[in-house]
Amino acid sequence: MLKRIPRRIKNIQRSRQIANVLIKNGYGHIIQRLDLKLPLTKKPEKDVEKMPPAVRARLVLEELGPTFIKLGQILSTRPELIPLEYVDEFRKLQDKVPGFGYEAVESEIRREFGASIDELFDSYDKEPLAAASIAQVHHAILNGEDVVVKVQRPGIEDDIESDLDILYNLAHMIERQFPESALYDPSGIVNEFAKTIRKELDFMVEARNAEKFKRNFANYPGVYVPPVYWEVTSKRVLTLEMIRGQKIGECCNDLDPALRKDLAGKLAKSYMKQVFTDGFFHGDPHPGNIFIVDREVIAYMDFGIMGRVDEYMKDKLSNLFIAIIQKNKLKIVDELLDIGIASDETLIEDFRNDISELIDEYYDTSIKQVEIPAMMNDVMKTALKHRIKIPASFTLLIKTLVTMEAMCSQLSPEFNFTETAQPFVESMVAEKVSPAKIVGKFMQNVVEINDMLTVIPRRVNTILSKLQEGKLVIDLEHKGLNRFITEMDTVSNRISISLIISALIVGSSVIMLTGKGPLLFEFPILGVLGYIIAGFLGLFLVISVLRTGKF
Repeated sequence: MLKRIPRRIKNIQRSRQIANVLIKNGYGHIIQRLDLKLPLTKKPEKDVEKMPPAVRARLVLEELGPTFIKLGQILSTRPELIPLEYVDEFRKLQDKVPGFGYEAVESEIRREFGASIDELFDSYDKEPLAAASIAQVHHAILNGEDVVVKVQRPGIEDDIESDLDILYNLAHMIERQFPESALYDPSGIVNEFAKTIRKELDFMVEARNAEKFKRNFANYPGVYVPPVYWEVTSKRVLTLEMIRGQKIGECCNDLDPALRKDLAGKLAKSYMKQVFTDGFFHGDPHPGNIFIVDREVIAYMDFGIMGRVDEYMKDKLSNLFIAIIQKNKLKIVDELLDIGIASDETLIEDFRNDISELIDEYYDTSIKQVEIPAMMNDVMKTALKHRIKIPASFTLLIKTLVTMEAMCSQLSPEFNFTETAQPFVESMVAEKVSPAKIVGKFMQNVVEINDMLTVIPRRVNTILSKLQEGKLVIDLEHKGLNRFITEMDTVSNRISISLIISALIVGSSVIMLTGKGPLLFEFPILGVLGYIIAGFLGLFLVISVLRTGKF
C-alpha cells in the first residue's frame, strides 16, 4: 500500500499537467464537463480556438510527451477508431526527444546482463545514432561484427504505466460525462494502446519477430533481414547486425532507372510474399526502416510493429482484390460487410451508392493504371464513413500496402502495383477453387455440422433441466443504465444533504427559542453552531448545482 503512494502523488501532479495542457490548447470545456477536482493555472492561448480541433489535439499530444505521442502514432494507423481528419494529423507526430547519458546506458546494460559494456562488446560508441521516446540506438562492435544496440530509456516503463493509469481514469470519466463518446469506445482505445505499448516495451517480442521474419526470407534472393545477437538481447536491450546501406527515401537519385524499377519490384514482391504466403508482415514500412544494400538488396529494420493475416483474412482480402479489379460494386459491399461490423447507424443503401460513385471514378482508367492499394484505402474510408467497424489487422494491412506502394512509386515512377500483385492474387484464386481445397472445406463443414448436431441435444437437455429445477438464470444488460444510476446517486445525495440542512435549521431554531445551554452573545452556542454548519452545507449544495449547469 505504501509503495503506491508515490505513484498516486505522481498521478495527481501528472493529471494536473494534462488538464492544464488541454485548457491551454482550447479544450477547457472538456475539463469543465469532466469536473476534475484539480488546482488549474492555465488559460487558453490567444487565437488557439481558431485552429482546427485535430491540429490542437496533435499539439496536446506533442506537449504531453512520449506516452501520448505513441498513442497518437498508434491511433494514426487506426482509422476505424477515430475520425479521418485526426488520423491525417496524428501521422505528423514524431519522436523528437533528447538522448540520455552514457552512464545511464552503462547502468541499464549492467542491470540486464550482470556485466559491463567493456566486458560484453569490443567497442561501444558513447554518442547515440538516434534517440526516440522509448529507447535510443548505439553503434558497437561485437566479436568483430558491426552491431546496433537498442537500449530502453531508464524509468520509461514507470512513466508509461503512470500515464496509462491516468488514461484509464480519463476514458471512464469521458464515457460517463460524454454519452456520445460511446461511438469511439474510449476504454477500448486505451486497452488496445496499453497492449501495444507494453509489447513495444518488451524487446524480446521484437527480437522474436525479427527471427521469424528472417526465417521467412531464408534463401529468398534480393531481401536481407539482420540477425539477432541473442547473447546481448533482453527485455530492455536489443542487439542486431548493423545494416550499412542507404535509406530507401535517400537512394533514388544516383541509381539507373532500370535498377530502380527492379528494386521497386523486389520490394513489392517481398510484401506480397509477406501478406499472401507467410501471413506475417512488417507493419511499419516507412522509408527509415527499409534500406538498399549494395544497390540491389532490400534490407528490413525495426520489427516492433508486425501484422498477421490468417486464412480467413487472406480469403477476404483476395475476394476484395478481385471485386475491385472487376469493379463489382455489389461484391465489394458484401465483402466489406463480411469483414467489418455494421453499426445501427449504417444505411446499407447509402453505403452501396457511395461505393458505386467511388468505383465509377475508375471506370475510364485502364486497370493496369489503377493503384489498387489507394483504391482499397478509399473503399475503407467509405466504409468507416458509414460507421462500419473494420478489424484492426485489416486496417493495418491496407495502410501498410498504401505506404509500400508510395515507396515503390518513389523508387520508380514506372512501377505498377497491379502487375506485381496479379500473380499472387491469381495463385490465391486458383488455390481457393482447387479440388483439394473444395473437398477440404466440405469435409470441415461436415465435421462442424456433426459436432453441432451432437452438442445441441445435450445443451437443450441442460437448459430444460435447469428450467425444471428453477435454476435457470438469464443475465440482462441495460445499455446506459450505469449513467442513470450515477445520476440517481447524485440526486439522492443532494436530497440527503437538503434533509440534513433542514434538520439542522429546525433543531437550531428550537435550541435558540429555549435559550438554554452555554451562551455566546446571549445566544445558545449549539444553535449558532447548527446555523453555521447548515450555512456551509447549503453553500456547498448551491455551488455543486451551479457547476453542473443543470438548474
